[in-house]
Amino acid sequence: MIRLSDFLKERFGEKIYRLSLSSGCTCPNRDGTVGYGGCSFCSEGGSGEFAADPAPIDVQIEDAKKRILKKTDAEKYIAYFQAYTNTYGDIEHLKALYTETLRRDDIAALSLGTRPDCLGDEVMEMLMELRSIKPVWIELGLQTIHEKTAERIRRGYALPVFERAYERLKSAGLEVIVHVIFNLPGETREDMLETVRYLSRLEPGLDGVKLQMLQILEGTDMAEEYRRNPFPLMSLEEYSDLIAESVSILPDRTVIHRMTGDGPRRLLIAPLWSLDKKRVLNTINRKIKEYC
Repeated sequence: MIRLSDFLKERFGEKIYRLSLSSGCTCPNRDGTVGYGGCSFCSEGGSGEFAADPAPIDVQIEDAKKRILKKTDAEKYIAYFQAYTNTYGDIEHLKALYTETLRRDDIAALSLGTRPDCLGDEVMEMLMELRSIKPVWIELGLQTIHEKTAERIRRGYALPVFERAYERLKSAGLEVIVHVIFNLPGETREDMLETVRYLSRLEPGLDGVKLQMLQILEGTDMAEEYRRNPFPLMSLEEYSDLIAESVSILPDRTVIHRMTGDGPRRLLIAPLWSLDKKRVLNTINRKIKEYC
């Protein structure tokens, strides 16, 4: 298993930390192009509660650096645009924003959270231009391969859309990180492992993966569904065991970017055990050792 911290240190020769930044983009699953309200689990912050407030990018970066310099002496960073869909907007504005970001000496790489249905020709051309400056990572929110679940959470695209996007990105020499959410309503443990097995078979091989437990957040449609008809959530032990098995399935070359999520305390309804990140990671690491 390749952990992100080890991968970054080997690749860049020093500690690298992520800066959560905002591009000001929205999402086609919110503005009516694909749907309204976003995915049912997605909060008002577009899964980017820890991102900077919209501001000139240099201001965002300096503010984000100040926040993490309290716990690290890092000098290089990944510019991480997480919230909403960061290839969905005026292409010239986005190109200028991301180019300015990558030109900074303290930025080692660019990471863009987006949807596989927002990677048209102009976007691909932009991404390839950006890649010529520094590494560019594209983070795709797949969550699950199961169409029934995808419809229930209002993902807004079918699996073949993801497959075409993945092929195009890899053919263009871009690095791809895929997000998976475990314990989506209606899915069994075997369903979740099927998603992991699918990712393990992707060609060319998957660069990175983010695994996390479903977090039910206040203000989401998922929270309303959970209140009306509570569905079972995994315990920490069950989740850790699933993560350990998932890691054992994934190819050795795939970097594990995340094994648990950071839900905002003020919004989190369940599972509350996920708030104790140190305990969660210790339990996961113990389970992984048992699988090795």
